[in-house]
Amino acid sequence: MFMKITFIVFQLSLVGIYGAFGFLKTFRTQKAKEQMPWARNRSEFFIRFVGVSELVGALVILLAVLTGGFPWLTILAAAGFTLIQILAIFTEHLPKKEYKVLPFNVMLLSFSIFVLASYL
Repeated sequence: MFMKITFIVFQLSLVGIYGAFGFLKTFRTQKAKEQMPWARNRSEFFIRFVGVSELVGALVILLAVLTGGFPWLTILAAAGFTLIQILAIFTEHLPKKEYKVLPFNVMLLSFSIFVLASYL
């Protein structure tokens, strides 16, 4: 029972975090460019693409939590979140020496891996 509750907490954490940041990147792109150093030298299309990807993943996991079904969609969403974080860490933050954001990225990566591993 404890593991099931922990699993749901991790899923809902991913929904909340990726949902909020996805909304910001998708609908408030200029504000995202101001607040996120990596976004300053990226096109609005790219930032929106990342935001929409995060929103879709968050909605898929939320749907899975609410219905108790669609485990394969949760696996895809968690794998996508894992890929987003790996790319963010190794193609953006480490090369630009943005070390302050790495703990947050690693936390999101670990949440995504935990959700993914729970299904596999």
